Amino acid sequence: MTGVRKSLAKVEVALRWDPSGFGAPANDLDLVVAVYGTADRYGEPAYVVHFGSRSPDGTVTLNRDSHTGQGFGYDEVVTIELDRMAPALGRVVVGVVIQDPGQDSGAGGALTKNFAGVSGAGVRIREGYTELAQHGFEAIPAATAATVAEFTRDTEGGWSFHAELRGFDADPQEFTRTMGAAR
Repeated sequence: MTGVRKSLAKVEVALRWDPSGFGAPANDLDLVVAVYGTADRYGEPAYVVHFGSRSPDGTVTLNRDSHTGQGFGYDEVVTIELDRMAPALGRVVVGVVIQDPGQDSGAGGALTKNFAGVSGAGVRIREGYTELAQHGFEAIPAATAATVAEFTRDTEGGWSFHAELRGFDADPQEFTRTMGAAR
């Protein structure tokens, strides 16, 4: 018998953070998932899932959405069913973006919150009970958004995981346009 190759099937990305201090605007972080076609893995995404939305084929679902970080455990959780994705889809990029009230509060549109200002922020990526990665955002304190994971399909249809902590200084709209661009 030759070697058995195991591909990723259903993964969960969970995000946590601590609530903001008394009197301060709420910390609101959001998971964003961009799915790209096999023909154009670094171009425009086939679709983007964020803020309680769901993918058109039901393979990407945001299970929990918090606007404050209050509660125990992970505040936002997204499930990605890689094994159910159409063969025309070949790359999935997962990111985290800070919803910044400073953009709406007369700060001239300037971003006022970054990962240094959000305590307890961290992400866990797993398949079933197998942890693929877990980390915080200490390496990118000045960033306002970050990619945290990349999943790619190989020529045989199997999915693999790549740790992808990369910081951005971008508002949510700009981040969703640039998060999957080639480096």
